[in-house]
Amino acid sequence: MKLHDLRPAAGSRKAKRRVGRGIASGQGKTAGRGTKGQKARAGGTLPAWFEGGQTPLHQRLPKLHGFKNPFKVDYEVVNLGSIAALVELGVLESGDMPGAKQAKAASSAPITVNQEILRAAGLVRTLDKPLKVLGDGELTTALFVVADKFSASARSKIEAAGGTVSVLEVPETRKPALKGVAAEPAEPAAEAEAEATPTESPAEAEPGIADAVSEVPEPVAAEAPVRKQAAARKPATATDAVPAAANKPAAAKPAAEKKPAVAKKAAVAKPAAAEKAAPKPRAAKKPAAADEA
Repeated sequence: MKLHDLRPAAGSRKAKRRVGRGIASGQGKTAGRGTKGQKARAGGTLPAWFEGGQTPLHQRLPKLHGFKNPFKVDYEVVNLGSIAALVELGVLESGDMPGAKQAKAASSAPITVNQEILRAAGLVRTLDKPLKVLGDGELTTALFVVADKFSASARSKIEAAGGTVSVLEVPETRKPALKGVAAEPAEPAAEAEAEATPTESPAEAEPGIADAVSEVPEPVAAEAPVRKQAAARKPATATDAVPAAANKPAAAKPAAEKKPAVAKKAAVAKPAAAEKAAPKPRAAKKPAAADEA
């Protein structure tokens, strides 16, 4: 055995098909491409999704399939049969959380079931979603079930077994906040009205006027409060006029203060005029310059 005698096993290697080598080669002339057409030319390959120029299927179908309800609520669903199985196993007992120290409760007390208890028992995955109880299965134990939603069959089966149902309601609209004592602001207004209206009648103030008031006609009796109000307003106008008279001397004082300021300016200006006349004696120095010459 020599290196040049080594050959691969028969049939393990297949020679490459050589096309376009003449008619006698078996793959000559068209070289297996058929006759004419786009695919017969060099570089005429087409993608697999090409449909001859029409709109492809992946463009005809909508990009987002179906309708997604933005108001859909995903519930954590639990059937009554699963809850009943936990009760039979003794996992759920009245007033006790699963895994905690269980105390003997009264036999008449119903077993409390809520989302936290079911989460601790492994029947609910998360507490982030609301809980809904369905009626699949049979229930013979009285339960006090608290959930966000119940099916009609689940409600009827729980009540038929002697239990009760409690629905957790979340307010959908905002309610106005409770204000403080609303009667306090109204008290000053009530006191002002009480002061404005006379509390004592003329008959109560002076007993001797009672006979005169009974003889006065109704229109004349109505004018009496008006005269009292007019008489009460006169002192208010007199007091208002006093500050106006007091303001007159205040207006005259600034005028008296400004006069000395003008006199001071004139007194200061006179020495300035005298200083301008001082350069005249300098002209007498001219004869002195002639003597030097």
